[in-house]
Amino acid sequence: MDKPRQKSPATALPPATIDMIGEDLLFNVFSKLPAVDCAAAACVSRSWNVTITRLLSLPKLSSAVSLNPSLQVAVNDVIDKVLACPIRPQFVIASIGPAFDLDEAHRLIAGRFGSQIPVITSISQGIFGQNATTNEFEEVQWDTFDDDDEAHADLGNEIHGALLTVGFLPGLAIDLIPLSKTLGNQVLMIDDLVLSVRERSSSRSGSASPVGILLFSDEETDIKFVLEKFDYAFSTETVIVGDGGSQFLYRGETAINPSNNKAASSAAVVLLFSRDRGKPPGVGETQFHIMLSTGISSIGPTYKAVSVRGRSRDYSTWLTAKREAVHGSLDGQTILDQIYDELGGHNNCPVLYIGVTKRRKCSIGQEKPSWISTHEFHEVLSGDEEYLYVHGVGIRSGDSFRFYHASSDLARASCNTVANNFRHLKQLLNYERDDHTNSNGVATHKKPVFGGIMFACCGRGKLFFGEPNVDGSPFLEKFPGVTFSGTYCTGEIARADLCSYEQGSQEHSSISCNLHVFSTVYLVMSYTPPLPQH
Repeated sequence: MDKPRQKSPATALPPATIDMIGEDLLFNVFSKLPAVDCAAAACVSRSWNVTITRLLSLPKLSSAVSLNPSLQVAVNDVIDKVLACPIRPQFVIASIGPAFDLDEAHRLIAGRFGSQIPVITSISQGIFGQNATTNEFEEVQWDTFDDDDEAHADLGNEIHGALLTVGFLPGLAIDLIPLSKTLGNQVLMIDDLVLSVRERSSSRSGSASPVGILLFSDEETDIKFVLEKFDYAFSTETVIVGDGGSQFLYRGETAINPSNNKAASSAAVVLLFSRDRGKPPGVGETQFHIMLSTGISSIGPTYKAVSVRGRSRDYSTWLTAKREAVHGSLDGQTILDQIYDELGGHNNCPVLYIGVTKRRKCSIGQEKPSWISTHEFHEVLSGDEEYLYVHGVGIRSGDSFRFYHASSDLARASCNTVANNFRHLKQLLNYERDDHTNSNGVATHKKPVFGGIMFACCGRGKLFFGEPNVDGSPFLEKFPGVTFSGTYCTGEIARADLCSYEQGSQEHSSISCNLHVFSTVYLVMSYTPPLPQH
């Protein structure tokens, strides 16, 4: 009689773990975690650490706006929002309303980020970005005008709010370098700053010219002289943008003091972006792209300065001028009458500027000087039977200049041009290559835009255009869903040339123009991923 067949014991199944869902799905799970939780998850296991490291190596710009009247609540709102997704912060930029205390705001913000992360906090003229609570795009200009100024009633009376922008830019190393000025005679130590930027960029990338410079200047510093040196010292490929007139504080262990002078204070601060030759394998490259929307139009003939008196006491210049091919010099009242006539009379006169073309020798340290040409704007203060009075110094006899006036129509048309340029940029960044094919066998290599930062003149905005969000619309329409934020300021820094304002000869492209009025500057960030390994 056969023995009954015994059943073999069931094969024991391994216990189910979250790792069994696969790396790609795990990657998606981690991408939904807040930044702090994601960092904690990286410590759980080696496989999780590898996946999260890959996640945190991707480019990221995160920003948020809060209009809460409480500084503590506003700071918590924006920080919680920007850290709601995984990010490895390389830098922090904050802008607050004038109703908030700058020292306290900087302390609260810097205290939430590691001491090695550069933090810059400034008081701006307004902010725009995505609201931390509603996720709607907000454009807010602070009402810092007199109460009896009915023209500004539409801006409201609120002067509180905060904007926070945090970024991780793969392939770039970031440092913070202040511009020192001596406390006694307030001399700007510009050469020391340039040499420090060269040295740090060289050590990071092997090149003395960095990828980009984000510059913040205090309202009492004439940043034109700094920009003149930067334009001379660095390659034309170096992008330079920023805010030319604000109150700011900064923090960061990577900060470099170029002066080593205890009797010095900071007049400006540079956030330096250098190509990182020590980046780990498998990390792509971040690129910067700059666009400029102008808002002033030239009017009248070209003049040449004759008699010039610079006054450091009130930081103004008194001058007479002559027209080309016309004998004799003209006083300020005569010159202004000519301009007013072209504008349709005194009652129709907007804010006026003169754009002065200057040819000067420039050098850094003991280097041999070279000639450079710049175009700089000076606001017109007034004119009488003796002089034309303008803000600022640095004009010399023989310098040529033209008048400019603010124009919302020109600014709107310029925004449309920027929108078209964004469309072309988007097409360019989605070009085809032979060394990368998709699932359909089509050769492609995309460079996605992942963020944008904007600096707009405080004279623009709702009152200037008659409606909100005109400056923000080119980016928001062409790059929907991409992080975008910015500030209103009193001096928009953007490396450009005279071709931005004057259509004409090739000569204009050799005349740099780096500090603007009634303009909006767009800094766009794109990412080139590493090519796949075959």
